[in-house]
Amino acid sequence: MIRINLLPHREEKRKALRQQFYALAGLISVLAALIIFLGYTVIGGYISAQEEKNNFLKKEIALLDKDIDQIKGLKEKTQALLARKQVIESLQRDRAEAVRLLSEMTTQIPEGVYLKSLKQDGPTVTIGGYAQSNARVSTLMRNIEASPWLEKPNLIEIKSVDVGRRRLSEFSMTLVLTRPNANEIKEKEKK
Repeated sequence: MIRINLLPHREEKRKALRQQFYALAGLISVLAALIIFLGYTVIGGYISAQEEKNNFLKKEIALLDKDIDQIKGLKEKTQALLARKQVIESLQRDRAEAVRLLSEMTTQIPEGVYLKSLKQDGPTVTIGGYAQSNARVSTLMRNIEASPWLEKPNLIEIKSVDVGRRRLSEFSMTLVLTRPNANEIKEKEKK
């Protein structure tokens, strides 16, 4: 029988398999390192792109905040101007009020009634005076109710006094000065 020694052949085969294993392990390690590097690079690129987008949005938000502040300032200026306009309109509307009040009082005061004081505080007017009788004060109150510019007469006090050897009724009352529109004036004048 022939004896063949297979040990060196097996040893060479093992050596070749070991080299093949180390080469594959090295290749897989290099490939894994390359994949990890590429993964970190791609993720880093996404992160930097997102940071750029965030920075852009922050800049735009800052610009919009400035615009909002300017709009708030404009709204405040607008409100201030509207308030001034309303004051001017009310002054314009009220400038002839004193003349209108005096003119209306001369037409509404009946004969036998004499005014000694007239005071206006906004739309409220306080008058005081003398009348020959209580009926004349009642007539004055009815005339004020019928007036398109005066309303709500409220008699505060009436008392008898002696003025220069004459017995008169001293009275004080309040009334409200109104601002009727043209239609209301025409309706009251028809009555």
